[in-house]
Amino acid sequence: MSNYGEFFTKMMEPFFEGLLNIVKSFFAGLFQMFNILNYLEVIEEYKDSIHGVGLVLLIFSIIFLVAICALIVFLIIRAVRVYLRYRRNVRREDQLIEEIESLNNDILKLKLQNSKISELTNENGEIEYDEDGNIKNELKDGESRFFKLTKVDEKYHDYTPEEINNDFDLNSFCETFRNYAASKLHLYYDINLIRLFVASLASNKLIILEGISGTGKTSLAYALGSFIKNETTIASVQPSWRDSTEIFGYFNEFTKRFNETDILESMYEAQYSDEVFVTLLDEMNISRVEYYFAEMLSVLELPNKKDWVVELVPNAWENDPVKLDNGKIKVPENMWYIGTINNDDSTFMITDKVYDRAMPIAIDDKCEEFTAPDTEGMHVSYSYLQNLFDKASQEHAVSEETLDKIAQMDRYVIDHFRLAFGNRIVKQLKDFVPAFVACGGDEIVAIDYLISHKILRKFEQLNLAYIKDQIDGFITYLEKLFGEGKMPECKAYLLRLKKTI
Repeated sequence: MSNYGEFFTKMMEPFFEGLLNIVKSFFAGLFQMFNILNYLEVIEEYKDSIHGVGLVLLIFSIIFLVAICALIVFLIIRAVRVYLRYRRNVRREDQLIEEIESLNNDILKLKLQNSKISELTNENGEIEYDEDGNIKNELKDGESRFFKLTKVDEKYHDYTPEEINNDFDLNSFCETFRNYAASKLHLYYDINLIRLFVASLASNKLIILEGISGTGKTSLAYALGSFIKNETTIASVQPSWRDSTEIFGYFNEFTKRFNETDILESMYEAQYSDEVFVTLLDEMNISRVEYYFAEMLSVLELPNKKDWVVELVPNAWENDPVKLDNGKIKVPENMWYIGTINNDDSTFMITDKVYDRAMPIAIDDKCEEFTAPDTEGMHVSYSYLQNLFDKASQEHAVSEETLDKIAQMDRYVIDHFRLAFGNRIVKQLKDFVPAFVACGGDEIVAIDYLISHKILRKFEQLNLAYIKDQIDGFITYLEKLFGEGKMPECKAYLLRLKKTI
């Protein structure tokens, strides 16, 4: 045991001796620079021979040394003062940021309270009461606290939905949708973008449309609703959105009513129908997505769709809407949520958690106008569309050879970049790629797109300077694994990433 101690001591001795010598040398140098006795000894040694020019040189040397020492002391003091001022400013800025955040929260609370009170007041700002002394806007006997949802119940009470007979395949669906957008709405999209969009419906309930402004992100979601003859529900996200009440609404304790949103109304109506429903979250990253959409992200992740349930109120009342179960609403399977994002100084970055659970589609170019045949929209059955997605998964399943290549690439990324993608992305790939092929696209194009937008995106979390030397090797590896020129999206993304370093 003593041998181990002696070995460790001798092993560490050179390092600590060197470190000690550095410190000793530094302070020895400072002492030598500011030791006045050294300078006095030199003057004492040469005082008898200093005359005329030598005397002038002596005075100049003293002035020069004093000036240099004074400058060094001045710079040290200035550096200390600048550092202290910087720290003081940083603390002050942190305090101001905390105060601003606190004030913003207070403002939001006051706005919410004001909106609740406004619902109870007349044009003079006074709360009105009925003859019995109750607040005038409170529920009357037999009235439901869910006004909009109850209206939906009344609408469908004696309604017999029209039977939807579809006979299209995914390829013709993409072509028809593209021609409809061009001929009826004068919106022009590349067929590959339409295939990506439709294939994304097969793999995710949340789709993110991203890209520069003016490329048609919002209009694409609107066009889909118009094409399937079920208008898209549009919700413009606001900076004040902080929790799920912005999606579903909230119960007002003053009026005993539930303030329903258009999104909630659309979700409830979707339960009465087999049609496809679309909800657009416009500029969804103007607030933090993981704040207001957190509950939906968790629910849509559950494998058993019977568990897709959200609690609106903690208990059930007698006149609640018929499709609410003990204050809970079923998240409809036939609804997709499409968000548009712009990346600028006024928005928040989309976190990796959100990207993992969504399918991002980049719209960076505007399609040239083209002549399309006059095309009508059509009602689309969710059951029929889902059957097409299931059929595509069987007929165009990703081959074991391709899955093995993706597993090899995963191992390469782990070994060289310390990153890995989970089973969630593999599942999305198995749904997305077959649907893209059924839409008329190529399997390798879909794989290239998904890897570049779902996996390589994670590289942005890394120290880019650290991985710079690894990028060229990874490009070579991809071309060797999948074939030369087969992964242009991945290669282009990696080269763009390299240029930013």
